[in-house]
Amino acid sequence: NLTRLFVMEKKYLALSFDDGPNCTTTVHDLDLLEEFGIPASFFLIGQNITERTVPVIKRQLELGCTVECHSWSHPRMGSMTAGQIEDEVFRTDTLIERHTGRIPEFFRPPYIDLSETLFNSVDKTFICGADCQDWEDTVSCDERVRMVLDSAREGQIFLLHDTEGNEKTVQALRLIIPTLLERGFTFVTVPELFKVYGVNPHVRGKIWSNVLE
Repeated sequence: NLTRLFVMEKKYLALSFDDGPNCTTTVHDLDLLEEFGIPASFFLIGQNITERTVPVIKRQLELGCTVECHSWSHPRMGSMTAGQIEDEVFRTDTLIERHTGRIPEFFRPPYIDLSETLFNSVDKTFICGADCQDWEDTVSCDERVRMVLDSAREGQIFLLHDTEGNEKTVQALRLIIPTLLERGFTFVTVPELFKVYGVNPHVRGKIWSNVLE
């Protein structure tokens, strides 16, 4: 299969962002993605989806990005009841579907706080990812660049944050993206990453950071 051979000659990875949408940092990340012509996946907090941020979501879709679920209010979900968990996810899914026409298939639990109840209550593929500790303002731009580049390999999902004010990650991406492109990587969305490698994402009780592992 020539198509399969062509796909396998390329190296794929995915950028993903948590905690948006907002009208500042999310927009700056989108400006970079548009400049370099690459997509990403955004894991949204439901209560951040407002009249002001809906245009940001529309732009994400226009740029070929996917919109996924990161809960309604960003709580620690590992100790929640099934009912509380389902409420967090359902409310977020409902708003995302209203504005995108699609119910998210992928879920990143806040703080990667897990439990059996969480896995049993959320019928989605759980995503983690390699991070650069960019939720800590004390981590410098250079350190963020180094951590991402050091962990870059085929099939990798990166966990970044477009939290309002997180401009160090925007600055880091200006160095990270062209460097990874020069290394021969192709950026795709999280759903596309599973597809290009022919990996079934629907594995109960698994949380993915790399689709090849």
